[in-house]
Amino acid sequence: MNILIVNDDGVFAPGIRTLATWAKQHGTVTVVAPFTEQSGKSHSIEIVKSFRIEPVELMDGVKAYGVDSSPADCVRFGITGLGQTYDVVLSGINRGFNIGDDIMYSGTVGAIFEASACGHRAIAFSTDPSTFDGISPLLDQAFDFILGNQLFDYSQIYNVNIPLASKGIRITRKGGPYYKDTFVVKPDGLYFQEGSCAFRPSDDLSFDTDAVMSGYTSILPLTCERTDMSAFHQLSAKFS
Repeated sequence: MNILIVNDDGVFAPGIRTLATWAKQHGTVTVVAPFTEQSGKSHSIEIVKSFRIEPVELMDGVKAYGVDSSPADCVRFGITGLGQTYDVVLSGINRGFNIGDDIMYSGTVGAIFEASACGHRAIAFSTDPSTFDGISPLLDQAFDFILGNQLFDYSQIYNVNIPLASKGIRITRKGGPYYKDTFVVKPDGLYFQEGSCAFRPSDDLSFDTDAVMSGYTSILPLTCERTDMSAFHQLSAKFS
C-alpha cells in the first residue's frame, strides 16, 4: 500500500510521527506536512506568493518533506508535485477532536477534502489532546473497520475521531457547535480569538459530537459536494 501522510500541526509534531510509525506496517509512507502549525486553515491554498518546500529528516524508512503552506497544499505537492498516486491519504493525528461545526475550519479535514478533489481516498484522524499513548490499537480498529467493511465503496473520505478510552465505533453525521470563540484584546492592542467548549448534548449518538463525548470512535463520511441538492431539485422543477 502506498500512503501519503499530512497534518496541520506541523511536520515535527508528535501526532504525525505516531501516525507514520503506525502506517509503516501497512506499506510505503511519504510524509508531506507544514513547517509550522496550520490549525484553522481549512481547505486554503497559496496562489499569491511562492513558498518553501524541502526534504526533512523525520524517521528511518519514511521520505518526508516540509512545506511552508497549508495542509491542502501539502496534499497537492504530495500528489502533483511529486507525481505520485497513493492508495490512501491519511491526515493527522490531530491534537484535539475535529467534530461538529469545527470540521469546516479544520486543516486536518481540509487536507482530505483536497485529497478527494485530487481523486484519492482519504481519512482524517483526530484524538484527545492529552496524549497519543495507546492510540495505535484504536487506529487499527478504525482502519480495519473502514477497509473490512469496504466503506470506501460508499464515500471517498472519512473524518475519524478517537477517544483514548473508546467504547467502540459509531457511524455518524456532523453535529452542531463544539467550540465558540470570543475576541480578546492583548496588552499590545492586538486581538486574539479564544475558544471555549460550546457542546450541548442531544443524547443522539448519530451526531459525531455526542458519539465522541460519550466515548465512542466516530467515523463520519464526508463529501466535497457543495450543492444544496434539495434546493436544486425544487428550483429546477420550478424554473425548468
